Amino acid sequence: MKKYFQHAGSDLPASIVVLLVALPLCLGIALGSGAPLFSGIIAGIVGGTVIGLLSGSQLSVSGPAAGLTVIVAAGILKLQVYEAFLLAVVIAGILQLILGFLKAGVIGDYVPNSVIKGMLAAIGLILILKQFPHLVGYDADFVGDETFAQGDTKNTFSEMFQAIGFITPAAVIIGAVSLLILIFWESKWIKQNKVLKLVPGPLIVVLAGVLISEYLKSSNPSLALETKHLVSLPVANDIGSFFSFFTFPDIRFLNNPDVWITAGTLAIVASLETLLGIEAVDNLDPLKRVTPTNRELKAQGIGNIVSGLIGGLPLTSVVVRSSANVSAGAKTKVSTIMHGVLLLLCVMFIPLFLNKIPLSALAAILIFTGYKLAKISLFKEFYRKGWDQFVPFVVTILAILLTDLLIGIIVGIFVGLFFMVRSNFRSSVLVVNDQNNFLIRLRKDVSFLNKPIIKQKLEEVTQNAFVMIDATRADFIDKDVIDEVNNFLCHAHLKNIRVEIKKNPYKTMHRLINEPQTI
Repeated sequence: MKKYFQHAGSDLPASIVVLLVALPLCLGIALGSGAPLFSGIIAGIVGGTVIGLLSGSQLSVSGPAAGLTVIVAAGILKLQVYEAFLLAVVIAGILQLILGFLKAGVIGDYVPNSVIKGMLAAIGLILILKQFPHLVGYDADFVGDETFAQGDTKNTFSEMFQAIGFITPAAVIIGAVSLLILIFWESKWIKQNKVLKLVPGPLIVVLAGVLISEYLKSSNPSLALETKHLVSLPVANDIGSFFSFFTFPDIRFLNNPDVWITAGTLAIVASLETLLGIEAVDNLDPLKRVTPTNRELKAQGIGNIVSGLIGGLPLTSVVVRSSANVSAGAKTKVSTIMHGVLLLLCVMFIPLFLNKIPLSALAAILIFTGYKLAKISLFKEFYRKGWDQFVPFVVTILAILLTDLLIGIIVGIFVGLFFMVRSNFRSSVLVVNDQNNFLIRLRKDVSFLNKPIIKQKLEEVTQNAFVMIDATRADFIDKDVIDEVNNFLCHAHLKNIRVEIKKNPYKTMHRLINEPQTI
């Protein structure tokens, strides 16, 4: 326990940053899902406290995810009763718990690093593109939307052009000042100041945004921000009305097949997003700690059970919040847990202050977080690594930008697999030709995918040539390849081709030669 509190100087300021990032996202995702606004706050609290305590990750932050918005909205619409949807969330948590015990967490290990880095860069670009309208005061779309095709028939790019025609001067002023503060807070002068470096820049941004907004309201009401440009949190008049925001699942819907279908869908998608998010956060971790994925699935399962039981949205590990946590300098899970505690305390005791925060100030924080995720240096790094790394990286980014997170990741994985197969395809067969002497060396695993190139090279062998087929370095040779070589051997004498075959007697593989006369 001592090791956690020794980093309090880093973790507590980071928790405030995560709180400021999480608050509008929790509300926005609830709004976009067609769920009660407070359900997003409940999910954020549970994600921070319950999953934060149980997870093996030191930097991951869980909460309601934009990737589940469509599924949640469809589930609520299909079930019609929110209490029935909550029951589906609880069942989804139980299914995730089972997946954790079945050790399904290994799935995340099969995602190529270029795809994970592409996902991070894509999320950074999405934050910049999606938050730009909020930065200039156009808040038609809900905060936290990550999909390209929006529910209002617009898309990411058309929304930006639309925003230019609806610029709110006060929002632009607050957004510009906020970005300048964040840039200044990254300067060496701040980092060298022992006191100021402990104060999170986003907190200064929020305070400055509230002060500017309140000043305009009192000095020039015509320029003041309207309520729709501010955080909109449900306000309870007393403790009793506060607890009335909590809703409970109705077990009477247990025999409804739609509840089980929704639960299964939520469990699968939330688990995949969590495993991808965990891989991404481990990549960002300066200490390169590795999260136990099966434990993470169990923690997510318990978190979803608790969230569903008290009226919250389904949870996953969320890259946006986690990356904000990392960039804010968090060292341990204390930051994650404290952000959940602070979120609970804020909505209980200072909701009126939270409702004074301009969305443009929060948009500036998210845009700056996006910039850190999608720096130009990252693109240069992958370009230097070669096309087999750069192409999956770029394709993943484009696919996520033009679709959504899961579809983009799947596309990126397939492109990564293509380059992996292509690389293995090339390295498994080496062909050298020197003055009518041919060396065909089979290495590693020679699969049926290598058959076309072997067939082509054997057909290119000229009359009176000598061919050496070296299989001493092959661990496995597919039967299709063996048949192709045997076919060549059967007809080699027609071109007066001499063939010698080397086999490794110490490795178990299919017999390369089946006919005695072909030796």
